[in-house]
Amino acid sequence: MKMTVDFEECLKDSPRFRAALEEVEGDVAELELKLDKLVKLCIAMIDTGKAFCVANKQFMNGIRDLAQYSSNDAVVETSLTKFSDSLQEMINFHTILFDQTQRSIKAQLQNFVKEDLRKFKDAKKQFEKVSEEKENALVKNAQVQRNKQHEVEEATNILTATRKCFRHIALDYVLQINVLQSKRRSEILKSMLSFMYAHLAFFHQGYDLFSELGPYMKDLGAQLDRLVVDAAKEKREMEQKHSTIQQKDFSNDDSKLEYNVDAANGIVMEGYLFKRASNAFKTWNRRWFSIQNNQLVYQKKFKDNPTVVVEDLRLCTVKHCEDIERRFCFEVVSPTKSCMLQADSEKLRQAWIKAVQTSIATAYREKGDESEKLDKKSSPSTGSLDSGNESKDKLLKGESALQRVQCIPGNASCCDCGLADPRWASINLGITLCIECSGIHRSLGVHFSKVRSLTLDTWEPELLKLMCELGNDVINRVYEANLEKMGIKKPHPGQRQEKEAYIRAKYVERKFVDKYSMSSSPPEQEKKIVSKSCEEKRLSISKLGPSEQIRASPQSSVKSNDSGIQQSSDDGRESLPSTVSANSLYETEAERQDSSVFLDSKHFNPGLQLYRASYEKNLPKMAEALAHGADVNWSNSEENKATPLIQAVLGGSLVTCEFLLQNGANVNQRDVQGRGPLHHATVLGHTGLRLARMNEEMRESEGLYGQPGDETYQDIFRDFSQMASNNPEKLNRFQQDSQKF
Repeated sequence: MKMTVDFEECLKDSPRFRAALEEVEGDVAELELKLDKLVKLCIAMIDTGKAFCVANKQFMNGIRDLAQYSSNDAVVETSLTKFSDSLQEMINFHTILFDQTQRSIKAQLQNFVKEDLRKFKDAKKQFEKVSEEKENALVKNAQVQRNKQHEVEEATNILTATRKCFRHIALDYVLQINVLQSKRRSEILKSMLSFMYAHLAFFHQGYDLFSELGPYMKDLGAQLDRLVVDAAKEKREMEQKHSTIQQKDFSNDDSKLEYNVDAANGIVMEGYLFKRASNAFKTWNRRWFSIQNNQLVYQKKFKDNPTVVVEDLRLCTVKHCEDIERRFCFEVVSPTKSCMLQADSEKLRQAWIKAVQTSIATAYREKGDESEKLDKKSSPSTGSLDSGNESKDKLLKGESALQRVQCIPGNASCCDCGLADPRWASINLGITLCIECSGIHRSLGVHFSKVRSLTLDTWEPELLKLMCELGNDVINRVYEANLEKMGIKKPHPGQRQEKEAYIRAKYVERKFVDKYSMSSSPPEQEKKIVSKSCEEKRLSISKLGPSEQIRASPQSSVKSNDSGIQQSSDDGRESLPSTVSANSLYETEAERQDSSVFLDSKHFNPGLQLYRASYEKNLPKMAEALAHGADVNWSNSEENKATPLIQAVLGGSLVTCEFLLQNGANVNQRDVQGRGPLHHATVLGHTGLRLARMNEEMRESEGLYGQPGDETYQDIFRDFSQMASNNPEKLNRFQQDSQKF
């Protein structure tokens, strides 16, 4: 309602003027309340809208996650991605709408209330003050007596000045009232019109967006109708199949009995078997066994790495076992151990026995000439066992090294800068690198990092297993242990200078290694007790010749203890095949348990940790020890000055030997009795030829760490290796002869 006050009435200061002022002042007060309420409601609406946008955005992220989860279904993934993108656009439009609302309603009306209404209130105060002064002047002028001329003149002058001031301020007040009445109309309509235009733009944008999406939604609806029909049809077929299978007779149900040595996936036969553990309780565990790549392996879960029971089927035999209480048992015997297995039925037992026998015959046909080829080579090629004319299988294995290594946690990105899909690796550290970081690693020298391509170079099995045992996550937990505490950030891809400084500080200076993470060693008295018992047994065996040393170990240690390839029922680590277990150096099970007192390597100094971890075949602990400054050729003065490499041989792991050799282990360093690692490998029946080859590769490819071969025992290694490859029956006869003594 328009409230205009007449200027003429203002000069008269009539009751009509005062009534008009009172009405205007009441109207303005009510207007202020209404505008304050509207601004508060607008603020609440904007806050709620922003919260809605946040919640809606989270909902969109949930749709995107569902789309990524459905990556194997192209229709679902494409539809959800397209819908989430469209809804994200609507969220953006909502955000723009709320911003425009804040500018049009909140900002404009708040400004009107704070500026214009404040001016009105100030003018009202001045008017009320001058009105009161005028009334006082009028009263005083009326009270002056006629005979007091001086007071009459003074009162008259005051009244004249007060009236003049009143008229001036009253006119200003009336002007402010008229301007406010005119302006409030324009301000309110202007803000609301701007708000409505914001909505118009919002709905136009949404209409245009969904007009473009409409044809796709229509096609998807038609496709969905077909999917519903197909789903109903598949449901009827599955119900029919379910009914048919349910009517079958399952009284004589048996698992698949067939085996196929020419299977495309390389798996000759697979299925569940019970396996007797090698512990003192001889417990039986059900595991999924398979015959593949001329090996007998098993796994507990699908994602577990297969545990190798027999590394080369040519070295084993299989037979029925009727001398135990359980039924359907058969035994797989290798030169290193005996593995007792149990099938679910007699048919399954016969099928497994035939499958193993057939695989043994096939292995002889396919690999009969490999040992001759190895003997004819005077020196292997650098970094590989293969010659220049590699077979197609080995090339394929080399090409799969990238996928195999990148499956390890953390290996999908560069260890040092985080760049995705690294194609290079440091084989002595066990990490993956981008091409830029690999160049920096090369500049450090091979005594710090040995770089190899995951796609261009050929990879030996031991190196691949080494890479799979370690990985970026394992190494960074050691070499970057104090990174966050020091407040240092890793360099980003492309920062060449920062990368060089960071990599040198990380691997050469080892600034980020937690130097206090290793506690002190155990009491010396306990250490000497176990060392003495182990030493006495080693001394008693060392006085015998190689064949007598083999006879000296109890036969029970060969059959009951899973040494060589597998140290426990579910260990999963591959080891060197041996005719005598490394544990045969301990005479009783009690001594073996006493020796485990020191297998927790976190309590030792770096050298002793490396020494113990080498026997445990624990590559992460070995890498940690080297990071803390362990000497790779450290010798244990309390155990015949044995080295970590000798411990790795006694532990029976080629991968552990490979890791030590890659990090500069000396294959010629001998213990107190003058026996080197190759001597121990020969005495224990390990395949010493591969250990000698690895040392030869180190000598040819890295001159800094190259040492001459242990020539004193080369003939012995060759004899044992050739015997294990070509004439396993001789080892069997040799083992039977040893039982007679």
